[in-house]
Amino acid sequence: MDASGRESGAPAGPGQEPAEAGRDTLVVWDDDLLGYDFGPHHPMHPVRLALTMELAARAGVLATPGLTRAAGSLATDQLIELVHDPAYVAAVRHVGAPGGGNPRLAAMFALGTSDNPVFRGMHEAAASATGATLTAARAVWSGTHRHAVTIAGGLHHAMRAGASGFCVYNDPAVAIAWLLANGASRVAYVDVDVHHGDGVQNAFYDDPRVLTISLHQSGRTLFPGTGFPAESGAGDAEGTAVNVALPPGTGDAGWLRAFSGVVPVLLRQFRPDVLVTQHGCDTHALDPLADLRLTVDGQRASYDALHELAHEVAGGRWVACGGGGYALETVVPRAWTHLLAIAAHAPLPVDRPLPTEWREAAPGRVGVATGRGPARDDAAIAAMPTAFGDGGGPVTYRGWDAGEGDPDDPLDRAVAETRREILPLHGLDPWRDR
Repeated sequence: MDASGRESGAPAGPGQEPAEAGRDTLVVWDDDLLGYDFGPHHPMHPVRLALTMELAARAGVLATPGLTRAAGSLATDQLIELVHDPAYVAAVRHVGAPGGGNPRLAAMFALGTSDNPVFRGMHEAAASATGATLTAARAVWSGTHRHAVTIAGGLHHAMRAGASGFCVYNDPAVAIAWLLANGASRVAYVDVDVHHGDGVQNAFYDDPRVLTISLHQSGRTLFPGTGFPAESGAGDAEGTAVNVALPPGTGDAGWLRAFSGVVPVLLRQFRPDVLVTQHGCDTHALDPLADLRLTVDGQRASYDALHELAHEVAGGRWVACGGGGYALETVVPRAWTHLLAIAAHAPLPVDRPLPTEWREAAPGRVGVATGRGPARDDAAIAAMPTAFGDGGGPVTYRGWDAGEGDPDDPLDRAVAETRREILPLHGLDPWRDR
């Protein structure tokens, strides 16, 4: 590997075609990824990852033919610094080391806050999450696997020289930078977290090789306060930053309508070599930190749509990451088990019952890990969902058709504003192209 992050044996060179995608799906996981832990009372507790992997195992997803598992590796400073300032990486390493408690140094880089408290081994934990996403990107780019999933990734808020929004290192951005350094001509990134994918957008705001699309609750009502249609990229990259700012209260039908009006048309025009996606499931109605109203069924529909688009526009080369999601036992494990199953080409029915033993144990696991409750809480068990879906019937929505939609509908106005801002920059007609 040279100073740019290029690795020997990886596809490289102007105009070179990416490697042929393999048939298999890779899941990058090992228990070391549970070390990214801000403490028992922090919203993003790693118990959600453990419960996801246990549910996926009990559901038989991890035994799907063609699915393989691999541990990640610790991302080197050299690779992390494809995106992050070396001084910031050094500070993360220092403040998380024994005896490294330096409040002044931490404050310089937005560490030691309630969102991003310092913890022992912070650098190693964040580098492990980044290394897992890099392992996924390498597998897809080299052609050993068609799809690769890392539920511990998706830490999309971290900035070049600072932590933000529970994110220390920006693993999706590092993986995209690695793909570019190793021969990718175009990479598309689609972010369906409830929060704007600001860190990834900022990392490539002036790079025309990267298309970033974020669908999120409007920054007028939610952190980080950004992600409006006019944030469209700079210089030669104008039009490659795409933001759909959704009104609070948007549910499955509205969210999927918005997706249909923006994501497919732009991905088909851009034709990326690789599709990288972030699947924060904090869009769910039960999530405590935001105000969208999706169900697990609607989230599953978005994963299915992105999977199909990866095959259509990127030769199947798909790197999928986790992200936000703070309904630790009721939402996250079900949503991301669906993601793993779809990536393995073995989707689960939404009406399939949850495994009884897992369902009864999950609330207690969360209660003990977070200090919220006892090891067994019958009331919490009774409140648990009983199936892999939310039982609302088939997810239906009205896809975006030619024209602007309903000008009196806040959702349609948001979609139309993004289309008017972005589509002409790609030579597309916002009134006609779908």
